[in-house]
Amino acid sequence: MRVLVLDTIHGGAELAVALRGAGHQVDEVDVYRGKAGIPVEEALVRTYDLVAAPVHLDPDHPLLRRHGPAVSHHEMVKWVLDGRLPHPFIEITGARGKTTTAHALAALMPGPGILHTSTGTYRYPERVRLWKRSITPASLIVAAREAERIGGWLVAEESLGVTAAGDVAVLTSTEDYPVAAGRKHAIAEKCRLLSRARTVVLPPGIDLPGKTVAADGMVSFDGPVCRYEGCGIAGTSATPLCTLAGYRTALSLAAATACVLGIDPSPLAGFAALPGRMAARREGGLLIVDDANSGTNMATTAEAARYARELSGSETLTLVIGEEARAVCEGFSMEDIRRAVSAVGPTATVYVGEAWCTAGEEHTAASLDEGLALARSITCAGAIVLAVKTWR
Repeated sequence: MRVLVLDTIHGGAELAVALRGAGHQVDEVDVYRGKAGIPVEEALVRTYDLVAAPVHLDPDHPLLRRHGPAVSHHEMVKWVLDGRLPHPFIEITGARGKTTTAHALAALMPGPGILHTSTGTYRYPERVRLWKRSITPASLIVAAREAERIGGWLVAEESLGVTAAGDVAVLTSTEDYPVAAGRKHAIAEKCRLLSRARTVVLPPGIDLPGKTVAADGMVSFDGPVCRYEGCGIAGTSATPLCTLAGYRTALSLAAATACVLGIDPSPLAGFAALPGRMAARREGGLLIVDDANSGTNMATTAEAARYARELSGSETLTLVIGEEARAVCEGFSMEDIRRAVSAVGPTATVYVGEAWCTAGEEHTAASLDEGLALARSITCAGAIVLAVKTWR
């Protein structure tokens, strides 16, 4: 089969390699930079049996007008895997909470397996990091092959949807943002792909056709106590993380998914905060709450500040806030950052990002690390909150 793969920088190059390995003739086009594969002009005059494009590509792109309609990278990955799947296989997508949900669920899975997330790909139960790549759909191929090789499970975080090849798919949040040059909505694309999954575990506030499980129908919270009942499994677990809104959702989704899989979620009582996900640590007289990750936004910033003041027992707080990585799909606008600062009311603020360095603010830094160093230098007591949108 003659296949055209669009977008080499968001997994298309990996997808092209896999397709060639399966015996197909493949052309690839770097639609954003024009540096890899063949030129757009050359692809326009060729003919193809199948075209694969990421869901975030402008549907008005000349190659889609000429050769479309296209299948998504997610759907193409399912085709590439072609039934060679690990079991159980859980796919996790959403604007926020993917990484925490994935780590929490992996902590419950018995036996060997592979955890594939934006923090890295790990082999369990040793929790050895094998590599660190993106969470584009194509990056799932090598993770699935490794899980199959070791005869284990796979828990995989994916951007902008799922392949629907897994046993269970999980949506972590309902937040929406424009994609594809503003012509599509991210949540609509995710739901379109989720609707093809065997079973879908959902957060509050959304309903989908098909076999779905509402996490809040199985799981509830009373302070630090998590109660769960469903699929013949019932019990409780307790952790201070249950008092944080972001962790409540992730732990609820992990517990509900575990029940669907026939696994008792009680070990979630021992689950620890992840670096960059409300992880708190002491440095001398300072408390640092680290919530700098790809899902950081106004709501998580306010929650991190509340948590920091509660743990430190002080209203004195330096907020390190901004956007370090423009590669993050849903950004953190300057307007939203100013609103977050106003809502938190910090004692001092360090703004991170290129835009802030030229905006005339008193304390600015180019990166998260520089922002933390500056915050340490101007903070004598109380807490520092890291609320920078960035890949970790």
